[in-house]
Amino acid sequence: MNNTQVYPVKAFQDNYIWTIHNQTHAVIVDPGDSQPVLDFLDSNDLSLSGILITHHHADHIGGIKNIIGKHDVPVYGPKTENIPNISHKLVEGDEVRLEQLGLSFTVLDIPGHTSGHIAYFDDQRVFCGDTLFSCGCGRIFEGTPPQMFNSLEKLAHLPDATEVYCTHEYTLANIKFARVVEPNNTILIDYEDLINSKLSDQKISLPTSIGFEKSVNPFLRCDEPTVISTAQNQAHKPLFSPTEVFAAIREWKNDF
Repeated sequence: MNNTQVYPVKAFQDNYIWTIHNQTHAVIVDPGDSQPVLDFLDSNDLSLSGILITHHHADHIGGIKNIIGKHDVPVYGPKTENIPNISHKLVEGDEVRLEQLGLSFTVLDIPGHTSGHIAYFDDQRVFCGDTLFSCGCGRIFEGTPPQMFNSLEKLAHLPDATEVYCTHEYTLANIKFARVVEPNNTILIDYEDLINSKLSDQKISLPTSIGFEKSVNPFLRCDEPTVISTAQNQAHKPLFSPTEVFAAIREWKNDF
């Protein structure tokens, strides 16, 4: 078991800049803002070893320039997206080795939210940007519903114990939608109580896990009879595949 910890550096209204660190070194994921990261590194006397980027949106890359101005480190990111200051351009199957933290990440291509979105997986954890959220998934801005569905399926096939680190505090809002899709899912009812309690105690809702998401996340449950039925009612037409079910509930969620 690797001895690193993951700390959520908060940014903007609901972003998390995940900071993976041991006692001396850190790597950060999707730094949309620089100052909270620099403050965390300074206050914990940590040396920065690298920056991992999942996709090109400003709230995920906006802090890179200032951070590398103070810490000369490699910046890893998707090869097919135009992101300034990326030093290592990655595609699926590439490995990112961070020797000072004893970490090695495998890159997964997970397009949909953006055309070149990637994730980082290290056998225990996946840092998946804005693709998979607890009880939800990202909006489809540049890809297609089949692309996003396939990306979510790829994540769903990771080991059930995999911890999921997404980059926004969307869990409670997502649960409210998931409960409309699956009103009789008792796990969701208990989960809503748990998340309400965590947030009221100023805690965060993350990480979640792949195994748990498969029991509560409607976007990973597109072959469940209740999800199919609810999606068909909403779409006012029969849906003949999990991909069509996914597309229907993603479109529904856009206006929920």
